[in-house]
Amino acid sequence: MYHQPVMFSECMQGLDIQSDGIYVDATFGGGGHSLGILEKLKGGRLIAFDHDQDAIKEAKKINHSSFTFCEANFRHLKHFLKLLKVTAVNGIFADLGISSHQIDVAERGFSTRQNGLLDMRMNKGSKLTASKILNEYSEQDLHRIFGSYGEIRNAKTLAKLIVEKREDTHLDSTIELTKVIETLAPRGKNNRYFSQVFQALRIEVNEELDSLSDFLLQCHHVMVKGGRLAILSYHSLEDRLVKNYINTGNVEGKLEKDFYGHVIKPFQAVNKKPITPSLKEVKENNRSRSAKLRIAIRIGE
Repeated sequence: MYHQPVMFSECMQGLDIQSDGIYVDATFGGGGHSLGILEKLKGGRLIAFDHDQDAIKEAKKINHSSFTFCEANFRHLKHFLKLLKVTAVNGIFADLGISSHQIDVAERGFSTRQNGLLDMRMNKGSKLTASKILNEYSEQDLHRIFGSYGEIRNAKTLAKLIVEKREDTHLDSTIELTKVIETLAPRGKNNRYFSQVFQALRIEVNEELDSLSDFLLQCHHVMVKGGRLAILSYHSLEDRLVKNYINTGNVEGKLEKDFYGHVIKPFQAVNKKPITPSLKEVKENNRSRSAKLRIAIRIGE
């Protein structure tokens, strides 16, 4: 297994797995959580999703009669369940973080500390790369993604600097990018700043927030009453969408009411505040430090 699963026991407990139930791992990744679910199934079924090439290779190593793998983004959840003739599931799990393996492989371009091509594509079939964004997006669009997706305070100055620098050189590698932007990083917080910039680019390349929104809005349509939703997020943009969906049934966080004035709410949160990793886990796996786990139960009809 190339990825150490985050909050493994908490996720398994949150899903409250029934041995004969049907479950979805919407983000297969390194397969750690999927293997945990499979261990608890007897007569049940696990359907996993991922479109990352490395994840697809890992999935092929699993030879289990209860396991079905879909080479697709989780935003296509309902479509693939329909193809598989699955009308309802007992639980859905998603780990929204990128795997340790993806970060560690320099040529993927996810790491701020290793030199590699500015790629960042989860799906290699996609044409948009981080390099294409940096070298071709307008200053206004760069400002938008750095501000919205990276939550960078000097996003406007950053966008202007990149447009100026790319007139002299084509930005192709991670080291070239960090050298260009290091002058704008707050003193002593270079790595944090680089991470915010890389996060913004990765989200844009992979349409991560749009995909997450599409996925979330399908979950209650395919889950049985009493079913469990468990989602791990790693930054405030993701967590806000998940929290809003659980609390209101939509990603905007707007309460909607039926004809009689009753709040329409497909889920009930199990934990009002997100579950975070123990100090022991953070010490053993530093990449778990920003993880937040939200669990909810399907209610209503």
